[in-house]
Amino acid sequence: MENKKFRENLLFYIVLGFCRFIAWFPFWLLYFLSDGLFLLTYYVVGYRRKVVRDNLQQCFPQKSIQEIVRLEKGFYHYFCDYIVETIKMTSASVKTMQKHMQFKGVEEMEKHLLDEECNFVFIYLGHYCNWEWMASLPNAVNSEILIAQIYHPLYNKAMDRFFLRLRGRFGGECVSMKNTLRRVIQLNKEKRPTIVGFISDQLPKFESMYLFMPFLNHPETPVFTGGEQMGKRLNVKYYYADIKRPRRGYYECTFVPMENEDTEGQTEYPMTERFMQMLEDTIQRAPQYWLWTHKRWKRTKEQWLEWKAKHSKKS
Repeated sequence: MENKKFRENLLFYIVLGFCRFIAWFPFWLLYFLSDGLFLLTYYVVGYRRKVVRDNLQQCFPQKSIQEIVRLEKGFYHYFCDYIVETIKMTSASVKTMQKHMQFKGVEEMEKHLLDEECNFVFIYLGHYCNWEWMASLPNAVNSEILIAQIYHPLYNKAMDRFFLRLRGRFGGECVSMKNTLRRVIQLNKEKRPTIVGFISDQLPKFESMYLFMPFLNHPETPVFTGGEQMGKRLNVKYYYADIKRPRRGYYECTFVPMENEDTEGQTEYPMTERFMQMLEDTIQRAPQYWLWTHKRWKRTKEQWLEWKAKHSKKS
């Protein structure tokens, strides 16, 4: 046990030290490294190329193979940029992050939390553009407001510790998925104005599947509904983080209100459905910036029905 703890600590400090060293490089040098990493990742290692190709072809059946390959290369080139940009975050100053990651629509969210009787703003986003840089949001928000981000703990304890440190270095709080409800209830009792970020485009497990909907040419895509289930118990305003990349190394995140007349009272999970529709629009605009290495559709509705029938018999 002690040896395992020692190895985890050693790996953590090695990763942290290496990333901090690389993070001191200027952006132009980091992107030079990214270009080399792209050649290695795409042409030599071929990291998850089959998964990426299958996903792109299923989502864009109307595109030719030449267009698919261009998108594929664009994704891998961006993915390598994401890696070096995330490393840069380990030592980037507040001023640097404010220059490279700009937020729009913050004032309206602050008004809900500080001037109105609203304890929470829930932000929905996907694995699109550099989602790690969203951890710099506390730099742009009133200090009275807590920024909390929901995360799934990594199996590797050293890497989990590294990302917790990375995501919290600007003052945000990381809340694990299994502790989310408990923490939100606590914050609600304290009446602490809080912005909670949900990255909600992952594949839920069978026991967490409650909603299937069309998404990227897949008629029945399982989606997470946990954020909205929590929100129904609270006074919440919902926003979508629409992120654009006007040029390399620069991002603009616009917080768009999700509630409107079209989403009220028509379905059980209107905010979740609205999020998936908005995310699809964002992906269609520039597909190369979404995380295509996920096996997003490996669990089908048919498999879920079989799982449900099997477990209902046991109970």
